Amino acid sequence: MAEDTTYDVSKIEVLEGLAPVRKRPSMYIGNTDLRGLHHLVYEVVDNSIDEAMAGNCDEILVTLNEDGSVTVEDNGSGIPVGIHPRFKKSGVEIVMTKLHAGAKFDDKTYKVSGGLHGVGVSVVNALSERLRVEVRRDGKLHAQDFKRGEAQGDLKEVGKAEDTGTTVTFMPDSEIFEDLTFDYPTILGKMRELAFLNKGVKIVLSKLGEEPQQDEFQYEGGIVEFVKFINANRTALHEDPIYFESSSRDVEVELAMQYTDAYSENIHTYANNIGTIEGGSHLVGLRAALTRTMNDYAKQEKLLKEQDQALSGDDVREGLTAILSIRLPEPQFEGQTKTKLGNSEVKGIVEKIVNKKLGEFLLENPGVGKIAIGKAVLASQARAAARKARELTRRKGFLEGMSLPGKLADCSERDPAKSELFIVEGPSAGGSAKQGRDRRFQAILPLKGKILNVEKARLDKILKNEEIRILITALGTNVKDEFEIEKARYHRIIITTDADVDGSHIRTLLLTFFYRFMRPLIDAGYIYIAQPPLYRLSKGKAVTYAYTEKEKEEYLKDDGRGVRIQRYKGLGEMNPHQLWETTMDPDKRMLKIVTVEDAVKADLLFNILMGDAVQPRREFIEAHAKEVVNLDI
Repeated sequence: MAEDTTYDVSKIEVLEGLAPVRKRPSMYIGNTDLRGLHHLVYEVVDNSIDEAMAGNCDEILVTLNEDGSVTVEDNGSGIPVGIHPRFKKSGVEIVMTKLHAGAKFDDKTYKVSGGLHGVGVSVVNALSERLRVEVRRDGKLHAQDFKRGEAQGDLKEVGKAEDTGTTVTFMPDSEIFEDLTFDYPTILGKMRELAFLNKGVKIVLSKLGEEPQQDEFQYEGGIVEFVKFINANRTALHEDPIYFESSSRDVEVELAMQYTDAYSENIHTYANNIGTIEGGSHLVGLRAALTRTMNDYAKQEKLLKEQDQALSGDDVREGLTAILSIRLPEPQFEGQTKTKLGNSEVKGIVEKIVNKKLGEFLLENPGVGKIAIGKAVLASQARAAARKARELTRRKGFLEGMSLPGKLADCSERDPAKSELFIVEGPSAGGSAKQGRDRRFQAILPLKGKILNVEKARLDKILKNEEIRILITALGTNVKDEFEIEKARYHRIIITTDADVDGSHIRTLLLTFFYRFMRPLIDAGYIYIAQPPLYRLSKGKAVTYAYTEKEKEEYLKDDGRGVRIQRYKGLGEMNPHQLWETTMDPDKRMLKIVTVEDAVKADLLFNILMGDAVQPRREFIEAHAKEVVNLDI
């Protein structure tokens, strides 16, 4: 993997200083909310993972300390401690204080890297109130302290060391981040993912304090075990996942895949351990190879009834769970969230490798091949039926109101970027919403009852569901492979349901539909969840709304006498004015935007909540019933 793993101070190159980071932190970590806070941990861990990919490290310890700081320790080769010949500073100080400083620009030391090309750890240093780095190397222990990116003295030898490695402890800066509370489950999911992607590497996550926690991850099977983990609550159609790895032109390709009885595809792609949730050239190559190889095999083995019959890409991917992990020297990331691989040469490399290796596997394992083709043939038959049903959802023109569903109260605004659609449950809430809205830019679509659970149905059955057809037609985008986000009639789609069990169920059904069949709407930030109040608290002429039980109790604690409490069981109980000022008025309302930070986690959650397996759902509800008020992704 690495031609020359000798990592010494001469390999470090410096491109520019650290100054801009504290001024514009979002340019480097995305944002300064909880996602940005957790990104600090991932950047430090990425350095250790790079050591693992170079063959220098097999154990990483991540500790959430009681004082709010985080410690990441590895048994890699250790950051170079020598004095740089040009900059007259230690390698440790250069790596910690200079952007774009590190051996990752030298393709002989690290041929592939998961970090942001040497940016990561220096950015963490700049955004930390304090940071301490300890390096074990050449039998000596060295340490250096930093404060908001500035070195507090030189690197010093502080003791002896029996092994090698690096330990970084950092405290995020309260001047940068509003919330400094690390979420253990969030970091746990990321660490487990990294352990799956780097077979054999042990990652231990610990939390110290009154309620200590510890989890250890080490997977000798790598992404094969990852696929089994994802399919734990699904019925696999063949026992062992298909697996192969190969390389071409310094690009390493690793693929594990398994067919299940599900109707959706679950393909997760990675480039240098970075989850590429927007796909990219490697995913395009994989899809092309799957379609071609499966068709070639089916025709060769005479598994298709008609000689000219061809399986589509959707057919061969139905029910497929796959992990595609590639490693390449110079990844180029694009897209809205920089999680789309743009290297054009990768498409052909992945396609060629998968064509060859998958073709060989199918010939050597005809039993698995017949199962996969049988599944695809059934999908093809359903696709033909879906094509007929889909015609019912088509519209002649983008803004042609005649074909819009009758129950939709549309807005007069014709610019989608300024238009909102409130999806409400039932005619009662729909009536209040229609009267209370600003009809210039707010449209109302009341749905009757609960839509179909799309987790358990093929597209042909889904498109026969009247409420889903109405929803698709109102949005104007079509679904699945014919989805066109440019035709979205609204850029704010607001799910507005009652704050009860039925409302939560309807919300989950809608989110499942959007995630499985209109995922780009979520990725673009178009899907929202309304937050209607639970209580109306009135005293004399003064009226206050409480959105949580805690808010109500706080209000009553301060001024509890003579307060009239009205509990809203449903949105239909609000008059139009109340619904407007609490839930629909852009100046006063609260909306939750729906995002997918972790596609694997979201996939597992939807499968647990909406799939066929009862026991995992019962266990999930029992574990989270007390803490979950609203279900989000």
